[in-house]
Amino acid sequence: MSDSLDILQTILGELTSEDYSVLEDVAVAKTHPPETVLCEEGEVEHTFYIIEKGLVSVTRRMTDNTEQVLAILNNGQSFGEMALLENSARSATVRTITECKMIEISEDIFRVLVQRSPSVAIGLLRGVSRALRDANSITLAEMELKNYELQTALEDLKAAQAELLRQERLKRDLEIASDVQRSILPTSFPEVDGFEFAVCSRPAREVGGDFYDVFKITDYYYGLVVADVSGKSWQAALFMAIVRALLLREAENELSPAKVMHRLHQQVLKTSTAEMYVTIFYAIIDIRTNSLRYVRAGHEKPILYDSATQTLQLINPPGRFVGLWANLIVEESVSTMKPGDYLICYSDGVTDAEDTDGNRFGLERLLDIVLEYLRNADRANEYISADNLVTEIRTTIDDFSKEATQADDITILVTKAV
Repeated sequence: MSDSLDILQTILGELTSEDYSVLEDVAVAKTHPPETVLCEEGEVEHTFYIIEKGLVSVTRRMTDNTEQVLAILNNGQSFGEMALLENSARSATVRTITECKMIEISEDIFRVLVQRSPSVAIGLLRGVSRALRDANSITLAEMELKNYELQTALEDLKAAQAELLRQERLKRDLEIASDVQRSILPTSFPEVDGFEFAVCSRPAREVGGDFYDVFKITDYYYGLVVADVSGKSWQAALFMAIVRALLLREAENELSPAKVMHRLHQQVLKTSTAEMYVTIFYAIIDIRTNSLRYVRAGHEKPILYDSATQTLQLINPPGRFVGLWANLIVEESVSTMKPGDYLICYSDGVTDAEDTDGNRFGLERLLDIVLEYLRNADRANEYISADNLVTEIRTTIDDFSKEATQADDITILVTKAV
């Protein structure tokens, strides 16, 4: 027991040799192997422990039945002091980590100390009080830390709630814009003598910037348009609706695609910002002659399939974006579609589609697919509708991209002369 005097002095303070002699008579020295439970949370026990040598862990059960480590105690530290002062359950579990030499003072021993040497009991109580003060200081510091963490968590929660509300409002705005877009884009095309039309359009997000239409101008003239508005948000959907309305208005009384584009350009410049512009392929079909007069205002080059020669031609007249620069440059061109010919219009989302490795679908792949599919059908004397060709292109893109997320809208509009 004499080897423990330094530790006892640290706990109890200055005592006389007679006091320590009394303590030596009544205190119990024990050695416990690792993984020994000295105190069990929730159990009523009556022993105060002083660690002479070794390590113990102090843990508490959580609501999910896991254990939280509160502290690791070592030489000269104590625990279980409340057992001397009140008949209450242990607030934590203490378990030896290493072999531990302990000085153990039970409630009964404490009563003996009070009777035989009050100064020892008082010293012991001072040590207990000091330990409690230290524990309280730690508890207060922990509470301050927890309070700070809770305050931070509350601020984070408020910020998260605000962001959630913002996202909900944005989602609602997108839903409204999507509804507006669906109401604007045609679900069917007019019956036109000598022609078939089919379309596939898929926005990359809830609201896309692509639009298309086939509409009647007069009994003999029909308009065909595929366009791509900059942006992919509800602003793009609104801008798309404005451009479409302006285009239809300008097309009502004008049979020159170039003049329609110039008038549209001036109107768009008045209503758009520098960030908003549109690429357009606009054609006017004369059903009496099967002629196609068109302009390409910065849009992707349409593909014309000649069934007689089984060849492809890229329609490539020069042209700038509508609504971007002050001076619009477009050149009007004319082609004739014979029965069996196809016109494939598309947005850049088709050629920019990517697979899971980031490889682009590309224009060459699109040309190869169209040419092989239509050539094989012609050689087999198989009828391919406009819808058949749209389905073939769409399916091939899907097979290529697999599960890859696409960054741009995909629109395919096929016209067939029959």
